[in-house]
Amino acid sequence: MVWSVVRQVFSTLLELIQIGRLSDQEKALEILVLRKQLAMMEQQLDKPVRLSRAERLTLAVIGAKLKAVSGRSIKQLRDVLRIVQPETVLRWHRELVRRKWAQPSKNAGGRPRTQREIERLVVRFARQNVDWGYGKIQGELLKLDIDISAETIANILERYGIPPAPERGTSPSWRHLMTHYKEQLLACDFFTVETLFLQTIYVFFFIEVGTRCVHFAGCTPNPSGAWVTQQARQVVWNLEEHDPAIRFLIRDNDTKFTTAFDTVFRAEGIDIIRTPYCAPNANAFAERWVRTVRDECLNKLLIINQTHLRRVMREFVAYHNSARPHQGIDQQIPVSQTTPVDSGPVRCRNVLGGIIHDYYREAA
Repeated sequence: MVWSVVRQVFSTLLELIQIGRLSDQEKALEILVLRKQLAMMEQQLDKPVRLSRAERLTLAVIGAKLKAVSGRSIKQLRDVLRIVQPETVLRWHRELVRRKWAQPSKNAGGRPRTQREIERLVVRFARQNVDWGYGKIQGELLKLDIDISAETIANILERYGIPPAPERGTSPSWRHLMTHYKEQLLACDFFTVETLFLQTIYVFFFIEVGTRCVHFAGCTPNPSGAWVTQQARQVVWNLEEHDPAIRFLIRDNDTKFTTAFDTVFRAEGIDIIRTPYCAPNANAFAERWVRTVRDECLNKLLIINQTHLRRVMREFVAYHNSARPHQGIDQQIPVSQTTPVDSGPVRCRNVLGGIIHDYYREAA
């Protein structure tokens, strides 16, 4: 489109230069010849001529200029404008004028927009600190040598759909609580395993959120409330010397968790935190460990019976707690018993018959 317009403008200028060199008599005769040829062409046309945008632009500019110079009326222009109506050419020119004034200005005025990096910092501060008002955010930015007004901060947060501090709420987020109390958090859950003979066995376990240390409570095809409560007592006895002491237990709303189950933990000063219904992500650490034990162990074996499953779980949990690095705790081992050595031959210990390989250095 752009090159077409340029070509039309350039060719029109060349024609003006050529016409300027002609005498009045030559111009009159040329106009007469062109008119006669155009009248002959009009008689042979079956349908109106379709013009391109560039051709419309050229005709609109020249037609408007002719009307302004000659002072002719629209009726008089019909003798010159033959392939389109004079009203159409003038309408095209009005449209060009309207578009000229409708073009957005490059300099809209007003203050320049705040830099993207500063906007991201403002949004980050507001989301990470729900009780920070505009003034507090402004003060923190000044510490970073960023000077913007509280009004600008308010406008930025409004653009991102973040309400003022009172409306954002002042209660700590779930993630904040999990981070602050993770060393005192214990979670529990069940998952099922289908044996070779299609018997469903329930596996009950606990996991320490801070260290990711897992406690295998037991497995049974019939997890009654009494059985679950007894396994809970065993786990509580094993955690008596835990430092810091466990303060919270996260569990879902399964009916296998009876009042007697909760009483075992409350007697030790451990509060029960129930997850919302149909919200497995609220117990994400336990759910993530279920995926780990399936991917790394159970999906690679055919479980024969309950006894076989119990042996497999005990061996995998022992490996998980004492030898498996965990990405969630910076590749640390939940219960590290030895100090890594940087010399000596590398040895491999087979876990569960070799489906897992545990590598270590043998002390020289």
